[in-house]
Amino acid sequence: MAAQNGKDLLLKIDLTGAGQFETVAGLRATRLSFNAGTVDITSLESAGGWRELLGGAGVRSATVAGSGVFRDESSDARARQIFFDGGTPVWQVIVPDFGIVEGPFLMTGLEYAGSFNGEATYEVSLASAGALTFTAL
Repeated sequence: MAAQNGKDLLLKIDLTGAGQFETVAGLRATRLSFNAGTVDITSLESAGGWRELLGGAGVRSATVAGSGVFRDESSDARARQIFFDGGTPVWQVIVPDFGIVEGPFLMTGLEYAGSFNGEATYEVSLASAGALTFTAL
């Protein structure tokens, strides 16, 4: 995969529950992380005393983090409402020349910051809350 422009990694949310996705406004940095838990099946009979893991048995998860500026009141209000409702709407993470990860995410963090001579900024953290799908681009 060739070098990609970081601004092309997008975070979108399903606004209506009907598959109408809109880019979260003002993101300047986004990160997607996949994780897989392990199930240790090591025993006294394990070859050479090496750890053995059971493939496909651990819990899989994904986390998303983004930071930036809100460009309009509606995107700010939407993010805030999702956090306080504690819902798990469907989100899309679009990674250029890689694919689209889509599924339910819980907003686990929403932080605001700012300085007296700069714009207000925010950080958002999401954790997967169900099965995710991957569509290659």
